Amino acid sequence: MRHGRKISKLQRNASHRRALLANQACSLILNGRITTTLAKAKALRPYVEKLITLAKRGDIHARRLVTGTIHNPKAVKELFDNIAPLCASRQGGYCRIVKLGQRLTDSALIGMIEIIDMPQAQAAAEVTTTEATA
Repeated sequence: MRHGRKISKLQRNASHRRALLANQACSLILNGRITTTLAKAKALRPYVEKLITLAKRGDIHARRLVTGTIHNPKAVKELFDNIAPLCASRQGGYCRIVKLGQRLTDSALIGMIEIIDMPQAQAAAEVTTTEATA
């Protein structure tokens, strides 16, 4: 029985799940919003919110903890320099999940997860530049 088990395993082993969440956290931090399956978005939200809470502290130990978690220096810099000051006045609930319906190919539930305090024009511009470079 799963009494008291809050983590969603996403049908992956521990190392694969850790890598998946770290990669999606980097994408969310760099782009402001990402579209993924609803189960992955629900697993990603507490993961990212803990990183933002650490970034709000701003000390060197918090920076080292975040760097050890997501391993992307560009995302760590973005998190500490841009996102943490935007979320400074908020006590929690930094991310929002919007349900988008079902994917056509396999009918999986799709959701968009975004950082609430990030300006939408900035998030849209970052997505456009990311798509242009890819």
